[in-house]
Amino acid sequence: MTDLIQKISSYNLFNYLLPGILFSVALEKFGLVAFDHENLVIEAFVFYFIGLSISRFGSLITEPILKKIKFLKFALYKDFISASKKDPQIEIFSEANNTYRTLTSMIILLILLKAYSEFELLFPMLIAWRLWFLLVLLFIIFLYSYKKQTDYISKRINISKD
Repeated sequence: MTDLIQKISSYNLFNYLLPGILFSVALEKFGLVAFDHENLVIEAFVFYFIGLSISRFGSLITEPILKKIKFLKFALYKDFISASKKDPQIEIFSEANNTYRTLTSMIILLILLKAYSEFELLFPMLIAWRLWFLLVLLFIIFLYSYKKQTDYISKRINISKD
């Protein structure tokens, strides 16, 4: 277990585990979910997965919306790669940037889940479909995350050829 903890990067800690824990605590405070708290190892992996899912939501939903409304403007990816080689601080800033995106997405998801729970009160038959909604949503999020990551890898390969 100690080896596993030592291998967790700061990126994984601040973009997956921390948001997963904060989100889970907020869900409990809202009365939406109750966690077992008996097996800390399993719970840590659950929190990590929740944080990973929030991060992917941020990458696929939050970030594109903020770019679309011109709240964010990104540099070209090839320029990011080139500049990162010259200035290692850019990677650190990018990691912090992703943390902010994930925390923003966490808050958005908390608001959406709280609103959905209120919606379930009006339409109780939706409760039976809750797990299916979640599974389909996670499938879509991770399918598109896989595509986005594959596109990044392809871009990096093409940039390295130039």
